[in-house]
Amino acid sequence: MSGPCFSLREVTVTRGAGTVLAVPDLRIRAGATTTVVGPSGAGKSTLLRLLAGLEPPARGTVTSCGPDGEPLRPGQVVMVFQRPALFRGTVAENAGVGLRLRGERNLLPQVLPWLERLGLAGKADRPVSTLSGGEFQRVALARALALQPHALLLDEPTANLDPDNVARIERVVAELQAETKLTVIWVTHNPIQARRVAHSALLLLDGTPVEHSDVETFFGVDAQPSTRDFLGGRLVW
Repeated sequence: MSGPCFSLREVTVTRGAGTVLAVPDLRIRAGATTTVVGPSGAGKSTLLRLLAGLEPPARGTVTSCGPDGEPLRPGQVVMVFQRPALFRGTVAENAGVGLRLRGERNLLPQVLPWLERLGLAGKADRPVSTLSGGEFQRVALARALALQPHALLLDEPTANLDPDNVARIERVVAELQAETKLTVIWVTHNPIQARRVAHSALLLLDGTPVEHSDVETFFGVDAQPSTRDFLGGRLVW
C-alpha cells in the first residue's frame, strides 16, 4: 500500500465552546505502526475516535484509503479501547461479536485462531466474567482482529497490565503488522513503548500535532525542542 492511510486537512473537533483537536495537516502512513504520545487531555483519544468515525469533525476533512485505493468502509477500521466493553457470555462469543454483527455465521473457526494466537484458546468456553484484566483486554483485541481490518486503532491497550500481557499484546500486533502490512495507530503514555513498537511517532500538545516523524528522528537529537522537553519530563503542561 502506498501513500497515507489517513489524511486530515484543516480539521477541528469541538466540545461546547472549546476546541479539543486542531489539525492543520496530518498524513498517517499506511502499512506501518504510528504511536501517538502527549500529556493527558492532549487530544490523543479524540484523534482515534475521529479516525474511527466515532466522532465527526466540526470542520475540515478526514479521508482514508484502503489497499484498493478506495475509502475504508465500516469494519475495515477497528478500535480497541483502554477499557473495552465485553458482553455476557463466553470468550469465543465475545470474540465473534463483530463478525456476528456483520451477518456472518459459523464464527468459532474464525475466532479460534485469534484466541490461540493471544493465548486464550483454552478459555474459549469460559465466561468473560472469570477473566483477569489482561485476558479481558486480549479478548477485545481478538474481537478486533477477527474482522481482519485494514487499520487498527489502539487506545492505551496495555495500560495497567502486567509485563507478560504487555509483551504478548505487543508481540501479536507487531507480528500481524509485519505479516499483513496492517496500519496501526497506537496511543500510549509510555515513551519507551512508543519507541519500541512504532515506525513513526506523533506528539500532540493541547490538541495540536507538534511533531510527526520516524522514530529515529522523534527520539533522537534532531527532534523538535518541544518533543525533547516532553520526552525528558521537562515540559510542564
